[in-house]
Amino acid sequence: MSPIRIYSPLAREAARLLGSRIRLGRKERHWTIRELAERVGISEMTMRKIEHGDTSVRLGVALEAAALVGVPLFDPDPSRRALERSRVEDRLALLPQSVRRPRRVNDEF
Repeated sequence: MSPIRIYSPLAREAARLLGSRIRLGRKERHWTIRELAERVGISEMTMRKIEHGDTSVRLGVALEAAALVGVPLFDPDPSRRALERSRVEDRLALLPQSVRRPRRVNDEF
């Protein structure tokens, strides 16, 4: 059995906010939990977990539900998203491929 994962208060709050936005989008479209769950390809129980901000749900599943009900995750303009993605990739290109902690050198002779 997997160990229980403890999430930061910010992560839990973000999951609850995303879940609330998904529930709002679903209700604005007059969809039942069952209808949205079927569209996402998950069980109703998983859909309920998403809407309640349960952090155990896979991120991709929650993002798919958000996309289906129109929750704005990033800029809605594809060209602006591409620009943002390009900027992030440019910044990543300037950083080392891997990150290692510096070794402590005992230089006391």
